[in-house]
Amino acid sequence: MAPTAGDARFDVCGIGNALVDVLARADDAFLAAHALAKGTMSLIDEERADALYALMGPAVERSGGSAANTMVGIASLGGRSAYIGRVRDDQLGAVFRHDIRAAGVAFDSAAATSGPATGRSLIFVTPDAHRTMQTYLGAANGLTPDDVDADVVAASGIVYLEGYLWDPPAAKEAFLKAARVAHEAGRRVALTLSDPFCVERYREEFLDLARNHVDVLFANEQELLSLYRVESFDDALQRVRADAARTGAMAALTRSEKGSVVVAGDEVHVVDAEPAEVVDTTGAGDLYAAGFLHGLARGLPPAACGRIGAIAAAEAISHFGARPERPLAALVAAAGVA
Repeated sequence: MAPTAGDARFDVCGIGNALVDVLARADDAFLAAHALAKGTMSLIDEERADALYALMGPAVERSGGSAANTMVGIASLGGRSAYIGRVRDDQLGAVFRHDIRAAGVAFDSAAATSGPATGRSLIFVTPDAHRTMQTYLGAANGLTPDDVDADVVAASGIVYLEGYLWDPPAAKEAFLKAARVAHEAGRRVALTLSDPFCVERYREEFLDLARNHVDVLFANEQELLSLYRVESFDDALQRVRADAARTGAMAALTRSEKGSVVVAGDEVHVVDAEPAEVVDTTGAGDLYAAGFLHGLARGLPPAACGRIGAIAAAEAISHFGARPERPLAALVAAAGVA
């Protein structure tokens, strides 16, 4: 679908799990005492989240979630981004709202006045830099079509959907509503597959989304292999090329240190990874998507979009945390990318 981004109020609107990241230092003895499997992520209930939160030492609290990280990256690139997600009218909900707005992202979703508390990811960082995450989805998991502001979606050049949220039936309806509103307004719809586990659970539904509702697909190599049930990247690439050629869609496929491959219709572009000292890969895919979408919203060619994505991802992996610590716009300008 041809976009009409020139009259858009926002470049990109992201829809996803609105979580507060709570980061605190801990030692191995703490992890062992509370039965936390080092270096893993586990989903927990509210009672467990409250108990662990009370035990945490001095912590940093900031807005999080995959699509939220991507919207913050777009703001750091100088773009106009908005976010739709569900939080409660509680302390952490206020933290999320203030933090994401302070990062330059428009966030006007009304807070829920009842139901589960604001979702959070309790992140315990040990001296060896390993991150152990305990995640309570809470209110984020209750997104409904009513939470999707049709005016915001229609006013965004691209709407970006987070695959992590494709689980509750109401959230699926919310995604389909957002895609319908975007297309009716002549906008583009982008989807990130988020995680191989998500793809394994909803392969056929993701394939239907990608083939019938999505203009730009984001996937890493493992997610793509799972989506098409093949063993090699080359086989998966041929499948996604066939889908893209048939629909005119795009796909941005990340391959860690091998860079990325961008499929645009019947074109294929290989984009090298940017050199970086890898400290923490958290958020690399989120920031790659930010760079790619930022370029796409400005009408740049596919290879240039991939290059901006690579620059943003390299910044993300050069330090701890999923948010940029240096203005991405300056890094892109220094690299000579328009």
